Amino acid sequence: MLQVLACGAAIVTLSMGIRHGFGLWLQPITQDQGWTRETFAFAMAVQNLSWGLFGIFAGMLADKFGGYRVLVGGALLYALGLTGMALSTSTLVFALTAGVLIGAAQAGTTYAVIYGIIGRQIPAERRSWAMGMAAAAGSFGQFLMVPVEGLLIAQFGWKEALLILGAAALLMAPLAWGLREPGFSGQAAPVAREQTIAQALREAFGYRSFQLLMAGYFVCGFQVVFIGVHMPSYLKDNGLSPQVASYALALIGLFNVFGTYAAGVLGQKLAKRKILAFIYFMRSVAITLFLLAPLTPGAVYLFASAMGLLWLSTVPPTNAIVAQVFGVAHLSMLGGFVFFSHQVGSFMGVWLGGLLYDRTGSYDIVWYISIALGIFAALVNWPIREHPIQRGPQRVAGAAA
Repeated sequence: MLQVLACGAAIVTLSMGIRHGFGLWLQPITQDQGWTRETFAFAMAVQNLSWGLFGIFAGMLADKFGGYRVLVGGALLYALGLTGMALSTSTLVFALTAGVLIGAAQAGTTYAVIYGIIGRQIPAERRSWAMGMAAAAGSFGQFLMVPVEGLLIAQFGWKEALLILGAAALLMAPLAWGLREPGFSGQAAPVAREQTIAQALREAFGYRSFQLLMAGYFVCGFQVVFIGVHMPSYLKDNGLSPQVASYALALIGLFNVFGTYAAGVLGQKLAKRKILAFIYFMRSVAITLFLLAPLTPGAVYLFASAMGLLWLSTVPPTNAIVAQVFGVAHLSMLGGFVFFSHQVGSFMGVWLGGLLYDRTGSYDIVWYISIALGIFAALVNWPIREHPIQRGPQRVAGAAA
């Protein structure tokens, strides 16, 4: 178990740490290339949508053949995408590399695959805790990597910084060796399956609580990616230095270590739906207070710390609910579908941020949308049912028919 957690945590640290710093490249790239913020935001939106879409298929492949092969492929795509992002000279190539390629790479190196491996190898009584540990590692990656990325940009320039990160992404391939799963020979999986993929999907999408979980996760994606990508520019527009943004993103990562770990631990003791409802509601409260307070470095750091506690703390209880309700045989795939909803929200959050800024000269409308969506997510998560689905012989036979 220790090896699984250590290697999984290291991979998530690299993968999530790199992606959380992309907001630092918005102004250097747009100013150097003469592009609008909407152009950059659209590429990031495509990245999130690509991540969600490819995450479904990455989850299917990981469930069938094991996560190791998917993780190695994701590491190679990550390096290729970062290199292409650095060398892009047109908006189309930038959208394909920074958007499609890196999105596909993230699908193969983050939560859907890692949580599938954890779900299959960690006992159910410790699963929520283990997922919290993996999410906390991703948060530590943000705390560790974002200041490093800011330093790389300052010392070497934005292009060279991306090339250095591309080389670092290749380290995920040897780390994946520690996540090979016994029983995966390419022909058979170690988890007994009483359903086909089609039956598992039909069951999940016909279950009201699964639909509500997806709706809440849409909001999660909208909020965190809008803030992660656009907050550095929002702060600079209001006269604060780039260092304030770097420190703020790092604080989000640092406090998210505690938030995600706490969510994983509490998920073993409390109703996960109540944890999710609380997180979404408190996000709306934090954003409201941030907008009402004077914009000073201290206020930014306080907001970043509060949001950090709530940032990816939705991930452990969300995925634990999927495992608890539907089992682990198709966990990576079903987690991929839930995460796709998250990434549709991410697409909307980052793209609307750039679009409405270019149209109005302000991020205010998107901040207000984020507050309203947080309240909506709290309401839809409250009635979710967490008990396992009972599959009798007649039900399975009916599904097969």
